[in-house]
Amino acid sequence: MKIVVGFIDSPEGDAAIEQAIEEAKLRNASLVIVNSMLGGSHDQLEDYTAIDKRLRELTERLTAEGIDHTVHGYVRGEKPATDIVAAVNEHDADLIVIGIRKRTATGKVFLGSNALDILHDSPVPVLCVKAK
Repeated sequence: MKIVVGFIDSPEGDAAIEQAIEEAKLRNASLVIVNSMLGGSHDQLEDYTAIDKRLRELTERLTAEGIDHTVHGYVRGEKPATDIVAAVNEHDADLIVIGIRKRTATGKVFLGSNALDILHDSPVPVLCVKAK
């Protein structure tokens, strides 16, 4: 079994990782960690450096815990939802785990919602978790 987890450096991203680790242990599954950034002027060098550090820390932790995993840091100009669903297809995954946050209806209309896009486009079940 393979689990794709969408990761961002936030409390919601941390909640998604923690739940994905629990699911991987419970199901004896491999994790596919996906971080997706649009790139270009949208993101800053500090953003890339910070996420690279977090992904290296996650790699060290998962290796120490004996969890089979791959880590992808995408900067391909795609929306995160597109990259996550593509990872499901590329890795023949069985589940997606994502962190969600509360957003107003106006925020969803103007800013879009990666979580909603993932829910609509995913060919596999999606487990949504909230930060504590």
